[in-house]
Amino acid sequence: MDNIIIYLIVGVVALAAGIFGGKILFAKNTEKQIQDAELQAERLLAEAKLKADTYKKEREIEAKERFASMKIEHEKEALQRMQKVVEGENRIKQKEQSLNQKDANLDKQIKENETIKENLNKQTDIVNKKRTELEKHQEEHIRRLEKVAGLTAEDAKAQLIEGLKQEAHAQAITLQQEIIEDAKLKANKEARKIVIQTIQRTAAEQAIENSITVFNLESDEIKGSIIGREGRNIRAIEAATGVDLIVDDTPEAIVLSSFDPLRREIARLSLQRLVADGRIHPARIEEVVEKTKRQLDDQVMEIGERTAIELGVHGLHKELIRMVGRMRFRSSYGQNLLMHSRETANLCGIMAAELGMNPKLAKRAGLLHDIGKVPDEETELSHALLGAKLAEKYGENPAVVNAIGAHHDEMEMQYVISPIIQACDAISGARPGARREIMQQYIQRIKDLENLAASYNGVEKAYAIQAGRELRVIVEADKVTDGESDKLSFEIAQKIQTEMTFPGQIKVTVIREKRAVNIAR
Repeated sequence: MDNIIIYLIVGVVALAAGIFGGKILFAKNTEKQIQDAELQAERLLAEAKLKADTYKKEREIEAKERFASMKIEHEKEALQRMQKVVEGENRIKQKEQSLNQKDANLDKQIKENETIKENLNKQTDIVNKKRTELEKHQEEHIRRLEKVAGLTAEDAKAQLIEGLKQEAHAQAITLQQEIIEDAKLKANKEARKIVIQTIQRTAAEQAIENSITVFNLESDEIKGSIIGREGRNIRAIEAATGVDLIVDDTPEAIVLSSFDPLRREIARLSLQRLVADGRIHPARIEEVVEKTKRQLDDQVMEIGERTAIELGVHGLHKELIRMVGRMRFRSSYGQNLLMHSRETANLCGIMAAELGMNPKLAKRAGLLHDIGKVPDEETELSHALLGAKLAEKYGENPAVVNAIGAHHDEMEMQYVISPIIQACDAISGARPGARREIMQQYIQRIKDLENLAASYNGVEKAYAIQAGRELRVIVEADKVTDGESDKLSFEIAQKIQTEMTFPGQIKVTVIREKRAVNIAR
C-alpha cells in the first residue's frame, strides 16, 4: 500500500509539473506543446496505477502462500501431539495390566505360603513329639550305661574330653615341629638363593689399600731441594703433615709412608705444589700444607656429594656428606672404607629389592653404616654406636639409625632392614681378598701410639712415622718448657713401654719451638 501511495504522489507531481510546464510553454510557445505535456502526465499516471495494481496482487499472493504453509505446519504439530497423547495412554494401560497381573500373582503366592506354613506347623509338631520320645529313650539308655559302667555321664564326658585334648595336643606339637623344620629349611634355601644372587649381581672393583704412596719426580736434582740444607725442609714437611718421607736411591721417586691415607694425600698434593712452584723452605711448606688441607676439605665434600648422587641417596645432612667423603681416605683392614660402603649399599639395595622391601632406605643405611669410623673427635664408643648417634643427631630415619647401631649386634635389631645391613657388611668384608687383618692391626697400633701421646697436656700434635718406630710430639711453647719437654719425652716412652706391645724399639722425639711473627707495613 505504501508503494501505491508513492506511485500516486509521483503521478500527481508529474501532472502538476506538466500543467505548470504547459503554462510556461503556452506563454512562450504554442498550444500544441501544452497538449503534449498533458498527454505525458496522463501516461505517467496510468503507468503508476498499473504498477500499483501489480504490486498489490503480488503481495496478496505471497500472503496466501504464507498462510497456507503456516496452516500445514500447525496441522503437523497437532498430529504429533495427538500421537504422543495416544502413546502415553497406551503405556499407562500396559502398566495397569502389569500391575494387575502382579497383584494376582502376589495373591496366589500368599495363598501358597499359607498352605506351606500349615504343612510346616504340622511337621514341626510331629518332629517335637519324636524328639520328646527320643530324649526319653536316650535318658533311659544313659541310665542303663551308668549302671553297667559304674560312671556318671559327666564323668565319662570329662574323661573323653581329656583324652581327646591330650591326643590333639600331641598331634599339634608334632605338626608344629614339622612346620618349623620345613620353614627353616625353606628359609635357609631362600636366604642362600638371595645372598648368592646379590653377590653375583655386584662386582667388586677395589684392591687392598697400601700404607705408602710413591711421588714421582721429573729428575733426581729435585730431591736435594726437598731435603733442604741439613734436612730442614724434609723435617718441616714431616712435622707439618705427619708423613714419613723416604728418599733413597730409587730414581726419580720419593716414597710417602703413613698409615693414614688422608695425611698421605695432603703430603702428596703439597709436594706437588712445592715442586711446581720451586720455592721450598719451611715457611713456604707450612703455608702450602695449610692451603692443601683446605682444598682437600672441599674435595672431601665433592666426593661425598658425588657418591650420594651415584647411589641415589638424597637429602643427606652436609655433615654426613662430609663424613662419606672422608671415607675415601680411610681403610678398614686394608679395604678402602668408601669402596666398602658403596659396595655394601649396592648389596643392600639389591637384597632389599629381592625381599620386596624399600631399596632406597636400605642403600641409605648401607652407605652410612661405617660413618662411626671417620669421626671428628675420638671417643670411647664403638664405631657402630657412634655412627648411630651421629645419624640420629643429623635427622636420619629411625630404621637407618637402628641398622647402623646393630650391624655388629651392639644394639637390638628393631627393623627388618637391620639384619640386611649386617649381612651385606659381612658379604663385602668377607669376600676373598677384600681385607687384610695384619694391616689393620698395624694401623690400630699406630693410632694408639698417637692417641697416647696426644693425651698429655700441652701436646699440640703427635705423628707416628718410620712405620711406628718413631713418635714425634709437637708441644705448645707457651705451656711446656724446655725442661718439661725432656720429662714429657721420658714419661711417654715409659708409658708406651708399659702399656703397649710393639716390635723393636720406638724413638720418642718432643719438639718445642717458639715463633715470633710481626708484619712490617
